[in-house]
Amino acid sequence: MDSIAASAGVGKATLFRAFGNRDGLLDALWALKLAPVVEAVEAEAGLVRRQSDPLERAITFLDALLRFKLGHRHLIRAREISPGLLQSPRYQWMHAVLCEAIGQAAPDASSARCVHAAHTLLAGLHIDLIEEMLTSGLTIETLTQAQADHVRAVITGLRSS
Repeated sequence: MDSIAASAGVGKATLFRAFGNRDGLLDALWALKLAPVVEAVEAEAGLVRRQSDPLERAITFLDALLRFKLGHRHLIRAREISPGLLQSPRYQWMHAVLCEAIGQAAPDASSARCVHAAHTLLAGLHIDLIEEMLTSGLTIETLTQAQADHVRAVITGLRSS
């Protein structure tokens, strides 16, 4: 926080008044960086809504999140190691969008199963896991395809149970 305050030309107390703590600052920055993705998803003819098949919407959404996280690795890593991530507005939004798509793709699945599936699919996008897979030799294209295959398998499982 000291170096951030110095770089911004403000006192450390100003940062704490504005953001409360380090996580508040990271959440504000994450919200700012995620805004184009949110706009693309929520627009009437946006990134996710132009897919009529809810399964494909889930895949497109998770692909957008994967690419967002890859483009903002340092920010995402800093926030994901902090407690309270699952209660953050950003995570709650991602989870809600994914739950909606899963519920539409598997309409007979219980709400609890959709909630669980959304959490487990989002867990696969933890930046440490993504970076480990890239370090082990997987390409972004391979990750994207594997993620799409996994989403299909999870939703197919929800449809058949």
